[in-house]
Amino acid sequence: MPTNQATLHTMQICDRIYGHTHHGDNKANAFRHALWNILIAKRVLKIVKTDEKALQWSDKITTLHETLMPNPPLEMEMDLHNNMMGRKLYLELQDASEEKIIEFLKVKLEEAVQIKTVEETENLKDFLVFIEE
Repeated sequence: MPTNQATLHTMQICDRIYGHTHHGDNKANAFRHALWNILIAKRVLKIVKTDEKALQWSDKITTLHETLMPNPPLEMEMDLHNNMMGRKLYLELQDASEEKIIEFLKVKLEEAVQIKTVEETENLKDFLVFIEE
């Protein structure tokens, strides 16, 4: 199934680049959530045939994951926000190679913003967010 493949591949990439640090509430985790949404959308596009449906599926799956594996409110908001950023960036990166996507996300991480409250994400629609350094 494309969703499982995208999920496993995302974890492999993040393990390779960040080791186990991507399991925290840090920039590496922001990278993982954005990449995960991009790769899910790219892989399911072959089945659903439209970007809109691919993004809807990515949203449904990743939001369900966050709902079933609940975190405290700030951590959950961070994950949901970075998932949304991944879907937004998918539209810019859908034809890019995996290598280009990874490099692009690394650049976006340089602009990532540390948050301390859930409300802060409202003004950060174009930025990845993280909690811990």
